[in-house]
Amino acid sequence: MAAPPPSESRRAQAGHAGRPAVREFLLGVRDISGPALGTLAVGLVTGVAMAKSGLPLAVVLAAGLLVFASASQLACLPLVAAGAPLWLVVTTACVLNLRFVVFSAYWRPYFAHQPRGRRLLLGYISGDPIFAAMNQRFPLPAPGQLPYFLGLALFNWLVWQVGSLIGLFMSDDIPMDLGLRFLGMLALFALALPMLVDRATWTSAAVACAVAMLASGLPYGLNVVLALMAAVATGVWLDRRRPGAATA
Repeated sequence: MAAPPPSESRRAQAGHAGRPAVREFLLGVRDISGPALGTLAVGLVTGVAMAKSGLPLAVVLAAGLLVFASASQLACLPLVAAGAPLWLVVTTACVLNLRFVVFSAYWRPYFAHQPRGRRLLLGYISGDPIFAAMNQRFPLPAPGQLPYFLGLALFNWLVWQVGSLIGLFMSDDIPMDLGLRFLGMLALFALALPMLVDRATWTSAAVACAVAMLASGLPYGLNVVLALMAAVATGVWLDRRRPGAATA
């Protein structure tokens, strides 16, 4: 029996290799579908907040499509509306997004071999629920990690955009007495809770809550900035005290 032509053999091998990738992608979509409900709620709240901020439509639309950072958007919009100085707005956004520096260090063993442009795209679509789900499925780099990551991240990004656009364009039709702000807080809590996996993270979260409440009287939401700085400092201090941690 004659062997198949080389071109057909290569196509068959590519098909077999592609099926596991598709399965991993769909598995990522399935695994993020639950947390994505929280992403939808946060996107909706953020869209309403942007629409009510008084900023031009082009600005808020671009922010919704490009920024993809609910925590910093929700924190910075009141500062911009209140006329807070630019340095405070920028500092608040940077502090709130410090966790992505940690995420980037975590992603390095997984994606360091990818081209720079692709790494930038992967970093843009990643987020808190992606980090949590990826850490459970692939605690170490392994085959199938990229399709799984894309299934997680692209579906989560799409859900965010849907929620954000609905909130942005239907803000006048969404009654504010539904407690959307409280719903957004619950959604953020649901996204953050899976990331509390050890004593260091639980302690850092407790310190952040305590500082935020004690400093709640500060203007421009500075209590949030102080809480985040306290949480980062606590986490670093506890990490250095772990048995086996490198000493200076």
